[in-house]
Amino acid sequence: MKPVLLIVDDEKGTRQTLAAALEDSYEVFPAANAKGARAILDSEPVDLMLTDLRLGGESGMDLIDHARALPRPPQCIMMTAYGSPDTAAEAKRHGAYYFLNKPLNLDEVELLLKRASHTQELETANHELAARLNPNSGLDRLLGDSPQMQDIFNRIRRVAPTNATVLIQGETGTGKELAARAIHNLSTRGNAKFVPVNCAALSPQLMESELFGHEKGSFTGAVQRRIGRFEEADGGTIFLDEIGEIDIPTQVKLLRVLAEKSIERVGSNKSIPVDVRVLAATNRDLEAMVAAGTFRLDLYQRLNVISITLPPLRERREDIVLMANAFLKELGAENRKEGLHLTRPALDALTAYGWPGNVRQLRTAIEHGVVMCSGGEVTPADLPEYLHSRTQGGAKNRQKATAPDFVLDNHPTYNLKLLEQETIRRALLAVHGNRTEAAKLLGIDRRTLQRKMAQSSSH
Repeated sequence: MKPVLLIVDDEKGTRQTLAAALEDSYEVFPAANAKGARAILDSEPVDLMLTDLRLGGESGMDLIDHARALPRPPQCIMMTAYGSPDTAAEAKRHGAYYFLNKPLNLDEVELLLKRASHTQELETANHELAARLNPNSGLDRLLGDSPQMQDIFNRIRRVAPTNATVLIQGETGTGKELAARAIHNLSTRGNAKFVPVNCAALSPQLMESELFGHEKGSFTGAVQRRIGRFEEADGGTIFLDEIGEIDIPTQVKLLRVLAEKSIERVGSNKSIPVDVRVLAATNRDLEAMVAAGTFRLDLYQRLNVISITLPPLRERREDIVLMANAFLKELGAENRKEGLHLTRPALDALTAYGWPGNVRQLRTAIEHGVVMCSGGEVTPADLPEYLHSRTQGGAKNRQKATAPDFVLDNHPTYNLKLLEQETIRRALLAVHGNRTEAAKLLGIDRRTLQRKMAQSSSH
């Protein structure tokens, strides 16, 4: 990801010239005044800021003060046409990385930004290391050395200090709640409450009361006033898991809460302000739901300020051994079987499997191995049947290895067309009908999938 650069100057020509020169190397946000700059600083993970000294009626010094007071402050470079040694010294006292005199030399600007970006990377790395050493940070639960997970860690690190709403997407079992907890723990709200809500577990009748609370007597069974989850999370974070399961009426009320930052309990018309950061997660395709009319576009846009998509385990197989050993150590200690290790055939079985249940399924498989093993090692025989039946020797297992993967109408089939149709059907079921994701799962493009589905339906 490119470093995020904020350029603040009330001269339009200066802003445009700098943006055009730097947009290839940085994600540039221009601002014409201090108010606009503060809005960007408070909502975007800004790494670097170039600001003029004089910004209409405000001073660039005050803007630097605001930037450097952020939980994750950017490196700030002051620029002015009215420079002096005293002004430069004052800028340094306010936390400026450097002071530039106008007219600007673009080569000098680019060199300074590279140096400032390197400094920012070091500071960010130190912050991340401190977070990882903190057992409550949540990042210690998200394991992976793969490029995909490193990108996830980077996005979490950059978005956590802001108040931006984050939509976390991914298949079941990929660790969406762990990512949400990491964002919360690394934020300025880390010492406040983290309130998770499983939207899929609540009926539409209970959802509104659960989220917003109710007054005594507001409906049958409301024998006393109840505080909702949003009030409970005031000052902290609410995590709306399986957000795609809420009905349209509740979506409308949730949209209002996000827009107005206040709630009304069921049975009351009193508005109660709440200071809550909202994190949401889903394993469904919200864009497809918007197109189908089952999810509101305006709510989707409110939730999807920042998007983090957790990859399925099958797309980062290089992380399986790392995670398996971590689970083995944890679960071995829990079951009083410290010092266990996985044999090479067991590791081969783990890395060869597709893991439709993702990380959650891997952890369960390791727990099965820990419980079933009798010595100091976990072998394929100790792992669940769906793993070791494909790796053990013997005529019975060799026969299994050559048998078809699917059974139709209680009988094995070798008919390629039927196998293909069944494979497509199961892929679509796995991704809740999302054809784009199903095509990825099958290793084909969407057009090929559509063509095969059309051929299947014509017979």
